[in-house]
Amino acid sequence: MTITAFLVNSFCANNTGGNPAGVVLNADKLTNTEKLTIAKEIGFSETAFVAQDHEVDFAVSFYTTTEEVDFCGHATLAVFATLFEQGLLNPGYYTQRTKAGLLGVTIAADGQITMEQALPKYLGNIAYDDLAGLLGLDETTLAKTGLPIDVITTGLPDIIVAVPNGDLDKITIDEEALSEFCQKHNVIGVHAFELCEEQSELTASCRNFAPLVGIPEESATGSASGALACYLSKHGFVHQENHFKFEQGRAMGCSSHISASVYSDEQGVYKVLVGGYANHLGTQDIVIPIGNNT
Repeated sequence: MTITAFLVNSFCANNTGGNPAGVVLNADKLTNTEKLTIAKEIGFSETAFVAQDHEVDFAVSFYTTTEEVDFCGHATLAVFATLFEQGLLNPGYYTQRTKAGLLGVTIAADGQITMEQALPKYLGNIAYDDLAGLLGLDETTLAKTGLPIDVITTGLPDIIVAVPNGDLDKITIDEEALSEFCQKHNVIGVHAFELCEEQSELTASCRNFAPLVGIPEESATGSASGALACYLSKHGFVHQENHFKFEQGRAMGCSSHISASVYSDEQGVYKVLVGGYANHLGTQDIVIPIGNNT
């Protein structure tokens, strides 16, 4: 059986950079094992599989090269950019079923994709000295920010950690130790950031590390960007009425831009949006054996 996957760069900055994802349409009959085989063959951090759904527009599942995950922001962007480019969807609002819940996606006429994320859950804190060594930094460096290290999920749980300006690119992770730490704390990875100057159009520069699920570093992470926007809102950082713009991937030579918005009232956060643009790289045909078990 030959499967054609679309290869897409998500969260591009001026048609450059971005984070590649695979997209497989009409994936209704693929088994879990076949999906994982395809994801491994493509080799990107995530591949999304799009199937029919009887209640909403699509059911979408997400696979890294090692396992299925509940949600992936940049792969969601890749899915809807592909459906739009292929003429299968018009500009408008759609709903996808994911393991993180039913999430809305809006396609603008210019091709910008904006996705709803799950409402934030604040899952606790990590001590500076517990995390610093895993990032190749010392405790006093992290403490200089005066900001806590929070575990937040808007689809996938991440450790959100601020570092002082100038220290983001100095991070060097211990993949094995960080994987063990993330497994122990039931999180996907670490999303580190440094705040940008006030006059910059960017709110923060970021790096994301998730070796536990086969991603040593990622150049654009949609789910963690939603969590970071919630973190900044929680801790009093107001940027353009809680509209944020993040850069990620600079240290990888693949800078990406991600927009994020957080809407809240006296009851708390009621909507989290993450968006950006995508570039299509081409397609890849994958031959897989017929009849793999789930």
